[in-house]
Amino acid sequence: MAPMPGKMTAFDTDIHVPLVVTGPGVGPGRVIEEIADNIDLNPTFTEIGGAATAANVDGRSLLPLLHGHPVSEWRKAALIEHHGNLKDASDPDFPGKRGGNPPTYEAIRGSTWVYVEYAAGDKEYHDRTTDPDELRNTYASLPGDRKASLHAMITALQSCHDSQSCTAASR
Repeated sequence: MAPMPGKMTAFDTDIHVPLVVTGPGVGPGRVIEEIADNIDLNPTFTEIGGAATAANVDGRSLLPLLHGHPVSEWRKAALIEHHGNLKDASDPDFPGKRGGNPPTYEAIRGSTWVYVEYAAGDKEYHDRTTDPDELRNTYASLPGDRKASLHAMITALQSCHDSQSCTAASR
């Protein structure tokens, strides 16, 4: 049976995509462990082009990482959002036959974990070091302060509006 099309969940099978980069000053075969996000592409390309990044851009240039320079206070988590369960077949994002159609959620992915808040109120937490396939939701067993800090982080990441506040929100 063919796999389900689409990449709409908050889990690594859908969101963990390698970014392969080549170019001047980028060492061959290097692996960078910091979390890069789509929001980093604009400031990276802007810097390559020699222009200044607008103050309200959420991401940060990847060039220092790519050139092997130390970067202080890099993000520790990335925001993942999905606004679904699509019901209108005329919507251009409406999934095709056998396509997934998960409910609305907000999620954050750290280097070793993923946390999801569904619009209906359900929450998931997966420790990818002990559960690499993200099959066991351990949210209920988290201490109250960890639950509160995860919710605060997701809320801060949803409302940040520039590189500095978004980096702070992800820490």
